[in-house]
Amino acid sequence: MADNAVQGGTRDTPSGGRPTRPDLAEMVAPLLRTLMAAEQPVLDAHGLTMWAYAVLLHLDETPIRTQAALAEAIRADKTRIIAVLDDLENRALICRRPDPKDRRARLLSLTEEGRRLRDTVQTAIQKGEERLLAQLPDTDRDGFLRGLQALSALAEPGADAPGEKTGRRPPPPR
Repeated sequence: MADNAVQGGTRDTPSGGRPTRPDLAEMVAPLLRTLMAAEQPVLDAHGLTMWAYAVLLHLDETPIRTQAALAEAIRADKTRIIAVLDDLENRALICRRPDPKDRRARLLSLTEEGRRLRDTVQTAIQKGEERLLAQLPDTDRDGFLRGLQALSALAEPGADAPGEKTGRRPPPPR
């Protein structure tokens, strides 16, 4: 039964008994706090907040988005990211312009400087992550990353809720 403690599924709950593995949030929350604490000095060194970094990361997936779509993608309140966008625009890291189809909407894109800064910061952050991941055997590391990517895809806005099946599949691991 000890092997099942980290597996998942029904094997984690003995018949009529208490589950043998911790809840996912109990396992992920301390890891998330550790990762955020490790990221903060890198972000500080480049004058970025975590929200600003999230904006830079998401703008490159689709070069031009409305502010509302961006807010939804990064799970931020669209009125609260305006100050973040103002700062990034003032630093020439993003460009905002009116949408020719809807003058009330703003289209966003990364500037070359924004792309360069995003890549620099992401490289530094992932270098720190590599030190943590190096503590896992290669097969565990690969499985962990694949599983995390699949679960993250399920948590994206617009993805099926857990247990729902509408025919959508998460993207394949990179």
